Amino acid sequence: MKVNVMCIGDVVGRPGRRILSYKLPRLVEELEVDCVIANAENAAGGSGLTPQIYDKLCKYGVHLVTLGDHCYRKRDIIPTLETQKNIIRPANLSAYSAGKDAAIYQTSRGATVGVVTLIGRIYMKPADCPYAKIDALLPRLRNEADILFVEVHAEATSEKVAMGYYLDGKVSCVFGTHTHVMTADERITAKGTACITDIGMTGAHDSVLGRNAESVVKAFRTQMPFPFDIAANDVRINAILVTVDSHTKKAEHIRRLVICEESDGDTLVYDSDDGRPDICNGF
Repeated sequence: MKVNVMCIGDVVGRPGRRILSYKLPRLVEELEVDCVIANAENAAGGSGLTPQIYDKLCKYGVHLVTLGDHCYRKRDIIPTLETQKNIIRPANLSAYSAGKDAAIYQTSRGATVGVVTLIGRIYMKPADCPYAKIDALLPRLRNEADILFVEVHAEATSEKVAMGYYLDGKVSCVFGTHTHVMTADERITAKGTACITDIGMTGAHDSVLGRNAESVVKAFRTQMPFPFDIAANDVRINAILVTVDSHTKKAEHIRRLVICEESDGDTLVYDSDDGRPDICNGF
């Protein structure tokens, strides 16, 4: 069976959520998508995730929700992490961290898709070894899922590329997130694993990584604190579409997707579901 899996790059704030709300259902139908995976760690006010926004993403058609280094930025998401089966935090955080290290989705055609997020260790906060963690998880997940996707949430491109080689033939896809800039190196490696260094960002691209460019430039130039407000213009979905043979577990095709908003949309970048927007510098 050929299974189409869409992976959506970091959803940033209300602009990213807005374009998903009306574009995703149409994309799923037109591209015959069986499973949708989305990174939502920046979905609430640009940093973190709230239970209300988690519910919205699921209603829009996201089947599996992943998080990265901002997974606990909004503390009210912790009960959701503990109780819902389709949302995960990075697997190589402490074993005592709240949340699950993997999630499985059964498609309407019967095939099951599993996802794991591994967080990088270069220029990132301390984390356990991602290689040891995925080695420990794979025996269990191979029994639970027909197809396995691994997200590498990392700053350094070298970590993402290296994990792709390490997992060649062991999983169906290795895709990178966190840097919010889509790379043009999609490929299928020697043993049938689809890889891409970063799948980009879903949000306002007239920005610095989804934030108001003027504020970010001021912060860099002056080394003074400025609020990194969410930007509003040139909203796009960045994603990949991967076709996998559920019998061989091998990827057969990987395609980058860039979906633009046809109009200027609205300029409202926060709403009541965002929680209190961050006022400090940082992404």
